Amino acid sequence: MKVMQLLPALNSGGVERGTLDLARALVATGHDSLVVSSGGRMVEQLELEGSRHLSLPIHRKSLASLRQVRPLRELIRREQPDILHVRSRVPAWLTYFAWKKLPPSSRPRLVSTAHGLYSINRYSAIMASAEQVIAISQCVRDYLTTNYTSYLKRPPEIIYRGVDTAEFPHQLIPPQGWRDSVEAEFPALRDRRWLLLPGRLTRWKGQEDFLQLLADLDRDDLHGVVLGGAEPNKEHYANELRQRARELGLEDRVSFVGQRSDIRYWYSASTLVYNLSKRPEPFGRTVIEAAAIGTPVIGYDIGGPAESLQACFPFGLVADGDIPALKDKTLELLDSNLRPILQSEFTLETQARRTMALYERLLSEPQRSTP
Repeated sequence: MKVMQLLPALNSGGVERGTLDLARALVATGHDSLVVSSGGRMVEQLELEGSRHLSLPIHRKSLASLRQVRPLRELIRREQPDILHVRSRVPAWLTYFAWKKLPPSSRPRLVSTAHGLYSINRYSAIMASAEQVIAISQCVRDYLTTNYTSYLKRPPEIIYRGVDTAEFPHQLIPPQGWRDSVEAEFPALRDRRWLLLPGRLTRWKGQEDFLQLLADLDRDDLHGVVLGGAEPNKEHYANELRQRARELGLEDRVSFVGQRSDIRYWYSASTLVYNLSKRPEPFGRTVIEAAAIGTPVIGYDIGGPAESLQACFPFGLVADGDIPALKDKTLELLDSNLRPILQSEFTLETQARRTMALYERLLSEPQRSTP
């Protein structure tokens, strides 16, 4: 089986990571893996892991991108993939236009993965227009079936994003000297139990609720860790958060550690991990990563993160926005031996196996004469 995945670029992010994860699994099981994108810093890793990268500028949100339809159609004709798997809206549109002009008898099967709760419009509807749509959570499937019923060819299939249990093993122990190095950089962390909130510094990720929780707890043995960087052109929000921490008297009880490449060790070293997004998210990767390692997670009962939490650690669920309940849950779990159990449906192995089974099932069905 030859699979061609298409996405805007290979720089960073969950979509890109999912693309590489599946590409690696395809190669490991003897399939041909191709990825089409405008390029990026993850191309080298992709190719080292056995896939081929084909560079095409399919990333620009511009009518000028329609010029790429013909080159993309020729690329598909030349490579003759069995599956086209689109993961983003601009590449999905270009792929659809290229695909529908191919003879039905030789046309690859068309799959999309809906990674988000897209704005409701014709532009976004392309993600629901493939022969088979993959939804990364029940939350996303419900959103698609509610808002894009007329575009769906069949019900979306839920295939959860999976955590690599080799990268995030149960009871992971940080390397020798790691904690000493961190505490040298952030001395306030020394001799404290860490409460960790990972995520980009943006208004809906819950950092302000986290600061209020720390103030309400008012315990010197606990130290809050805000892990994540500000989005481009939003550094002012990081300054606002630091100012809010000062107003709450948290100067010595919270550390802003920025974006980190060693997040798995922070999960492992923390007593509790939080996911406090204030609007529904399609999925909760931080939930399953922390659960894989075995660190208890507390999160609001909203969106995809709540779905992951319900499956792996239902004890950690708190009503959306209820900060007093957040405090009570924190105190309860600080004195508890309860630990999350990562369910197999949230592993990378299951994600890859179920995706390939979907491909095989689609290939076994007769081609339709019209898109």
